Amino acid sequence: MNLSQLRPAKGSTKNKKRRGRGEGSGLAVTAGRGHKGYGSRGGSKKRAWFEGGQMPLQRRLPKFGFTNIRKITFQVVNVGDLEKLGDLQEINKQLLLEKRLIRKKNIPVKLLGEGELSRKINIEVDAVSKSAREKIEKLGGTVTLA
Repeated sequence: MNLSQLRPAKGSTKNKKRRGRGEGSGLAVTAGRGHKGYGSRGGSKKRAWFEGGQMPLQRRLPKFGFTNIRKITFQVVNVGDLEKLGDLQEINKQLLLEKRLIRKKNIPVKLLGEGELSRKINIEVDAVSKSAREKIEKLGGTVTLA
């Protein structure tokens, strides 16, 4: 047995309709294309989204929403994540990048207050939440905005 001997299971395939091959085929004259019009001509291609000249769906539906070009997207670091950094006192964006708490150096970093911290740290970030600032300053640390 090899690949050239493979055949479909018996009865699983039908013969292809031979269009335009005489009256006896049942598909003579127009070969199943109807009468006249664009679709009956040779070389006609109907796109998947074409609706026969009816107003297409993408034009029937209204536009909605917008993109705010002034939106600032932050990389988020939680206070609890800083606990994983060990005994480091001074933390900045470069250190966060090296320790893989953030992925990109050119996107601003925001410090959020989820989690707990057990030591004093001094951190420099682009933005900070109120709860994160309170947790760090309660332990005697400082938050500097870059």
